[in-house]
Amino acid sequence: MDFYIMSKDIAVAKWQDDNLEIINEDLLPLFFQYSHDVFKWIKSRAIDSKRPNSRLLKKALRMTAKDDISTVLSVNAATITDNYWIKPINSDLTYADVRFDNDYCSNLALTGNYDSFNRVANSKSSKTPELTNIGSFEKCWKLKNGQWWLYKKANHDELFSELFIYKLGVELGFKMVEYERGNGFIKTKDFTDNATVNFEPAFNILGDDVDYIKSVEMLKSICQDAVGDYVNMLFLDTICANPDRHTFNFGVLRDADTGKILGLAPNFDNNMALISRGYPKNITRKNDLLIKLFNELMQHDENLKKYIPTLSEDLIKRVIKSVGMRVKSNAITKFIMNSYTLIKK
Repeated sequence: MDFYIMSKDIAVAKWQDDNLEIINEDLLPLFFQYSHDVFKWIKSRAIDSKRPNSRLLKKALRMTAKDDISTVLSVNAATITDNYWIKPINSDLTYADVRFDNDYCSNLALTGNYDSFNRVANSKSSKTPELTNIGSFEKCWKLKNGQWWLYKKANHDELFSELFIYKLGVELGFKMVEYERGNGFIKTKDFTDNATVNFEPAFNILGDDVDYIKSVEMLKSICQDAVGDYVNMLFLDTICANPDRHTFNFGVLRDADTGKILGLAPNFDNNMALISRGYPKNITRKNDLLIKLFNELMQHDENLKKYIPTLSEDLIKRVIKSVGMRVKSNAITKFIMNSYTLIKK
């Protein structure tokens, strides 16, 4: 298959005869500044095939080819959070043709409900953002008054952890994606504002490498202003025990018209942190990997210590109270303050 890689209606690269020709480097997805593996980039945009509701969705849509590449190409590789897509050579398609304009599959993608399964199966439309809605949790995009919202399934402790970390980050002056509580799910407004800016996951630059030092040095080279926000994110990951920071849940924002890197995307995806998998038993955090990695980063560049904020028990308890959910406040406070002490040393 031969095609153009597009940014809105501008061709930025051409894939033909197993060769990638760069046409517009300024607007090119960052991935292709480091790799010409076109199909790896395409697969990185696919819904997680291991999600049960992903399988139901593909069955309801009567997709005969269910591999990642076929899945992504079925919607021209379009996503909610950037302007990139794939246009077959000699096609008359425009960006307006491939942009998503409905959330018809949202309930099936989120809940796997049988009525939703049949509703999708009887729909004439197969153009859904769910096929490029990545991540391991059941989730969906819902369209509310022209604005996309991401809904993600969550239990009580996952909800609390996500909401608490969001509110704590705001209290500390960090850039955070805003979260709201739902009934069995958590929701957040699309932080790209319908791809007014492009979100480029760190995967597009680092691959699967989540090494803190390499990430900082990479950010220094492409956007110095993003470094402080990255350290802020790692600070919250460390004190709130988030082991699930990977190169798809952080990244940079780019101007959709010029390609200029604007800064780090706001902090999101903290629902596997803190008490989401139960209350941590190792309060002292002896031999703790996240503490070790964060302190190694501070030793690598002591100038980064200026991004570590002041934290207090009163602040933590105030944020816990503001979430409005029943949790073991003293245990959470003690855990976070002990973590803070270990990195301040």
